[in-house]
Amino acid sequence: MFKQLILTGVAVAMLMSSGCSVVMASKQPSKKNTTMLNAGISRSLVIAEFGAPVISEIKDGKRYEIYTFVQGYSTASKVGRAFWHGAADVATVGLWEIIGTPTETVFNGKKTSYEILFDQNDNIESYKLLTLEKPVVQQDPIQKSDVISIVQ
Repeated sequence: MFKQLILTGVAVAMLMSSGCSVVMASKQPSKKNTTMLNAGISRSLVIAEFGAPVISEIKDGKRYEIYTFVQGYSTASKVGRAFWHGAADVATVGLWEIIGTPTETVFNGKKTSYEILFDQNDNIESYKLLTLEKPVVQQDPIQKSDVISIVQ
């Protein structure tokens, strides 16, 4: 009887102490509605969806702004991930946390930036997704005369 009580206590303690990946999955950032970016949409709706701009300047009577946010996950995706982590925790008696927690740390959304041009009425005139593309470095083949021999 005492042995069963100890085992039950250990199982409950493990279930209560585990769940870090479950909590992390449920607290991931929400998905922003980028499909609302269309010509004619008001600036206030953009701010309501993406938050305050990181840069705002006026050129030629038009407002240029850059919005940066973390593009997260849909509610269904977050619930599914949390459920999966919970089931894996129970099935592995908490050992899943060794894999689940680092996984949720890596998959925590993608940083996204948009440059948006507003007209005089603060409605979207145009927008552009900003990406950092690595430039391709062209290298010439190594010539025999370029190699210095240190072997004698």
